[in-house]
This record gives sequence, structure tokens and C-alpha cells, in this order.
Amino acid sequence: MSQNTSRDHMPKMKSMQMENSLFFPIVIEEIKKGHTVTINLRGDSMRPFLESQRDKAILTSPQNLKVGDPVLAEVEPGHYVLHRIISIKGENVTLMGDGNLGCEHCKLKDFRAGVVGFYRKGRTKLDRIDGTKWKVYSWFWTRLRPIRRYLLAAYRRIWLKIFKVKLPEGIQKLK
Repeated sequence: MSQNTSRDHMPKMKSMQMENSLFFPIVIEEIKKGHTVTINLRGDSMRPFLESQRDKAILTSPQNLKVGDPVLAEVEPGHYVLHRIISIKGENVTLMGDGNLGCEHCKLKDFRAGVVGFYRKGRTKLDRIDGTKWKVYSWFWTRLRPIRRYLLAAYRRIWLKIFKVKLPEGIQKLK
């Protein structure tokens, strides 16, 4: 007699997309209630470490955030970014996506969530931002800012053409 696993009885997950200005207020409300929230990432601003539609972030209440940490911030009303903190001067904060060349600015009060870690490349093991892997990566990548433009261009033009980004089964790349 064989036993069915719970996976055999799980309904298929449906995916839907909505504007960030509608989606993130729901996420933020859940975080305010004390929950952690897992989101699928969209956009290329955190390349090369994180890929759109492939990776996930675990969000939680924004506490004890410091330079180098990724944060969900509302940089303008209804405009949210998940980027790394580059500097904090008093209440003023500068953010930058790892795949960006420009910065965003906000206030400490504009932080909506902190990041616990990321699920990358379809893995089930969390890459925590307080782990050695994230810290080493962050230390190197943030110090490469003067030549980041060239590294990102090579990544887009060469690396991604050779090693195609593998999306989870059933997911198609947004256009």
C-alpha cells in the first residue's frame, strides 16, 4: 500500500500580478500585524545577485537597519523600491539597487520593511543577510561602485547570453 504525499493533494498555485502601488500596501499591512511576508522579486535593479521572477525576498518589520542592508522603502508616494542602504545621515537615507548606477533618497520614516534574506535560484535554503555569504558579497560589490557600470554591462551583454537565467517552472519572463 502506498501513501500519498501532501504534495499530491496540494492545489496548483496561481500567480497574478498587480501594480506595486496596490501590492505593497497589502504587504506592509501584514508586516505591521507582525507577520513576515515572502515576495517574488520583479525588476533588474538588484542584479547580478538577485534576478527578476526567479528569486524571493523575506520581508519583516524594519528594525535596526544599517548601511549595507536591503530595505523596502517608499521613495515617493506609491513608489516602492527594494534596494540597499548606501548611507544614513540623520534622517536622510540614500538607497541604491545593486544593478543600478543612480541612487534614490528617502527618510528613515519611509522604510516599510527590512529583509531577512533571499531564496535564490529556486533553492529552499535561505541566504540570510546576516550570513557570511551575503556579507562577503555585499562588502565586495559595494566597493566596486567605481567600475560597476562596466561589470553590469559585461553581465548583461555576455554572462546572461551564455548562462540564461532559469525561471521556476511555469513562469515566463515579463516583457
